[in-house]
Amino acid sequence: QVQLVESGGGLVQPGGSLRLSCAASGFTLDGYAIGWFCQAPGKEREGVSCITNRDSNIYYSDSVKGRFTISRDNAKNMVYLQMNSLKPEDTAVYYCATGRYYCSKSPGNYGYWGQGTQVTVSS
Repeated sequence: QVQLVESGGGLVQPGGSLRLSCAASGFTLDGYAIGWFCQAPGKEREGVSCITNRDSNIYYSDSVKGRFTISRDNAKNMVYLQMNSLKPEDTAVYYCATGRYYCSKSPGNYGYWGQGTQVTVSS
């Protein structure tokens, strides 16, 4: 059974950092692109970052470029999102997704999703 589980969310003050993790089970992440998406209340789910296999291509949304870093450890079947210099507007539920070989900004193009982890940036 394919499963993705996010962790690492929480409450952090503006300017703080969090590291999100996405653990895969039931299949091997190696070979697949992994995307991170976020969804704030009342808003559509949107792409944050994506990484293809063997780090050949990495993408960031303009809003997180320079602050967030995506990485993967195929040996551990894990993907990470290091989030620095967090802002209140980063507050959202963050999801990891996979099921395709190439990155896409469209959530509808991913077949497998985790349950999400809440990130709240507030003083």
